[in-house]
Amino acid sequence: MTFSTRRVALVGALAVGIAVLAGCNSGDKGAPQAATADAAYDGTIHPEQWPVVEWPLAEDPALEKRVNDLLATMTLEEKVGQLVQGDLASITPDDVRKYRLGSILAGGSSDPGGKYNAPAKDWLQVADDFWAASMDTSGGGKAIPLLFGIDAMHGQSNVVGATLFPHNVGLGATRNVELQRRIGQITAAETRATGMEWAFAPTVAVPQDVRWGRAYEGYSENPQLVAEFAAAMVEGLQGKVGAPDFLDDKHVMVSVKHFVGDGGTTDGKDQGDTAVSEAELRDVHSAGYVTAIKAGAQSVMASFNSFHGVKMHGHKPLLTDVLKGRMNYGGFVVGDWNGHGQIPGCSTTDCPATYDAGLDMAMATDSWKGMYESTVAAVKSGKLSTERLDDAVRRVLRVKFRMNLFDAPKPSARALGGKFELLGAAEHRAVARQAVRESLVLLKNNNGILPLRADQKVLVAGDGADNIGKQAGGWTLNWQGTGTTRADFPNADTIWEGLQREVSAAGGSAELAVDGKYKAKPDVAVVVFGEEPYAEFQGDIPNLLYKPGNDADLELLKRLKSEGIPVVAVFISGRPLWMNREINASDAFVAAWLPGSEGAGIADVLLRKADGSVNHDFKGKLSFSWPRTAIDSAVNKPGHNPLYKFGHGLSYADKGDVAALPEDSGVTGEQAGSGVYFAKGRPALGLSLQLSSASQPDMPATTVPTVLADGTLRMTAVDHKAQEDARRLQWSGTALAKFALIAATPIDVTRESNGDVQLQLTLRRDSAVSAPLTVGVGCGAGCAAKVDLQATLSAIPAGKWVSVGVPLKCFAAAGADLSRIQRTTELETAAVADISVSRIALGAAGEAEVNVDCATR
Repeated sequence: MTFSTRRVALVGALAVGIAVLAGCNSGDKGAPQAATADAAYDGTIHPEQWPVVEWPLAEDPALEKRVNDLLATMTLEEKVGQLVQGDLASITPDDVRKYRLGSILAGGSSDPGGKYNAPAKDWLQVADDFWAASMDTSGGGKAIPLLFGIDAMHGQSNVVGATLFPHNVGLGATRNVELQRRIGQITAAETRATGMEWAFAPTVAVPQDVRWGRAYEGYSENPQLVAEFAAAMVEGLQGKVGAPDFLDDKHVMVSVKHFVGDGGTTDGKDQGDTAVSEAELRDVHSAGYVTAIKAGAQSVMASFNSFHGVKMHGHKPLLTDVLKGRMNYGGFVVGDWNGHGQIPGCSTTDCPATYDAGLDMAMATDSWKGMYESTVAAVKSGKLSTERLDDAVRRVLRVKFRMNLFDAPKPSARALGGKFELLGAAEHRAVARQAVRESLVLLKNNNGILPLRADQKVLVAGDGADNIGKQAGGWTLNWQGTGTTRADFPNADTIWEGLQREVSAAGGSAELAVDGKYKAKPDVAVVVFGEEPYAEFQGDIPNLLYKPGNDADLELLKRLKSEGIPVVAVFISGRPLWMNREINASDAFVAAWLPGSEGAGIADVLLRKADGSVNHDFKGKLSFSWPRTAIDSAVNKPGHNPLYKFGHGLSYADKGDVAALPEDSGVTGEQAGSGVYFAKGRPALGLSLQLSSASQPDMPATTVPTVLADGTLRMTAVDHKAQEDARRLQWSGTALAKFALIAATPIDVTRESNGDVQLQLTLRRDSAVSAPLTVGVGCGAGCAAKVDLQATLSAIPAGKWVSVGVPLKCFAAAGADLSRIQRTTELETAAVADISVSRIALGAAGEAEVNVDCATR
């Protein structure tokens, strides 16, 4: 059943307060223009104004007896253990055996043996080992099977060889709800094969500002579309309530996320504040939860964001009064990565307030031991009531009994355990390939250039043409989806491989030249380019410019056009961006989103059959409106005027000619990507360079060379990847001196620290480092922190450019207040040193080539 045919049923289900949805036309309207929050609105929640939802699982007396009988025998410590979840990178089976924890997770970059490309058998062994620990009573305690959760975001995307589906931004463009259900079934099967029974999916955010780095995790800006896909994905992953296979060991339980309002933060800031009206929060941002609860979702994940300043992990009116009360939610609420630590008065290791607010299981990734101990103490002292504790434990145990985990063998002995042939199975890949075909949105087709004859000379160019990592995007083998190789994807086709195979089969010739410098002049060029992989934090951007300051892709398109070659642009991205210049430089423009492992699905649509007929037509329709300028990113703001509205998308039957578009982005001033402090030889907008010594503090370094008057530090320009794109820093060793990047206004990086983000420096050592050389941050008078890099730099070969990552947590541990950083980077020494720096930016753990462990310093 498609999106439009299920509208009437959905509107009936939303019932109370969803009048906005009833007027939302699937053809040309995106997010409803919900009222923005009144300036006087203080964030008060009125549960009686929210929809009443019927929990689909009737009370089961036999199940309740099993829960209550077990609960009656459990010690306080065993109860608390059920409510704490540790991360694979920070916990061992012996820890589970001792503390009787109820769950573990594998975070985006937490893998067996610390290897992002660990084989499937290693994942299954980990699952067996932790299961065995939870069932081992040799040291006392109850045998209560744990839940193993993982971010199966677009397939079982953490495991080498798994089928990788398009991210949700592309699936929303298909409008094919039944296809989504099938994708859920396949994801469940491949997840079970590797040992887990819990998928942290689906994301039912309704992104209203695509500057948000997680916008691609949302199906659409339209709440009705999100609601339909949410129900289908829940049923695909878990099975249908009432069916014999519901929650059997060929399915997984879900975690519908992130409750609530993650897609509505001001300026699209990840983990920011959602300062909208209660009506918009209810009608737009909760739409997916209504249908997911009706489908029997077993867990809901609390969000990092705030609602009018109150963090969701501590928001009792929403977690308890609305979700569990008004909406009759009968599963359990799990936290996000140390999200409880953001509640005022809490830390990551001590937060009874989050349980009191309605959280049932804390995702205390690396803080699980402290959280366990402090929660036990909180119950003993009365800070956390026994009633709330028992309610949370009951909710977790009910799910485990519903899934028959108490009667199940170890993961490898279950129905699909160890059936690794399911990973990337031909049938599964065929479904993913269909999803790619149906997700493609055609925005331009001048002179009907598409579909292309396959029996001609086809040039395939662009850095996305032969790059699985790029076409798969974030949450692929690791958190940010970076640093992977072709060998990591044995069951996949790049876009080039799909095109080359079909062209050759039709008697044509295909040539791959990433830079577009062909050997023989082609009849047509297909240029594949787009965003680099990213996930939360790293994906936030200040506007909708595409690669500001880097016009290489545009220049490639223009060069091929100038040589008389028709150009088809295939754009890989997790969101719509301002692409007017690139659209103008192309004869055809295709939004391919993040297609995943099946790049051949693009060839299916771009190329004709051998007899010249259309093979597959374009079916995709925009699930997000496409911007007219680079500053019109928020669909819920007055004056939003997209270039292409929600629902737009050409087919081959349409006249696809597009007149030249305006090339004024609307952005003024030089813009740097989010989290980039220094690149291409200059600081980011809003930052400045300074050199300092005791005799000459805070001297602006606006030109090269810049030399302190006392000769302690000299800065000159050197080349890394381009002419003078780096700065060479030479300390004389006569006195202490520093290089610093200063922010005009303080920067808050607490959320990045919570997500294990690093300060990453791309640098080259050209001298010995014989004394301490520190990297630090400053946060106002008397507030600073430093980490010594002497040992790290000494271990790096001289003359080699290397990226070095320092966890932001290191600076917090050393005393910095990460909520008000003004000196974003300081490099300081009193010794002779010669260091060149080409880039300073925030980055995900695992991206840097060398990682500093502050625990050993």
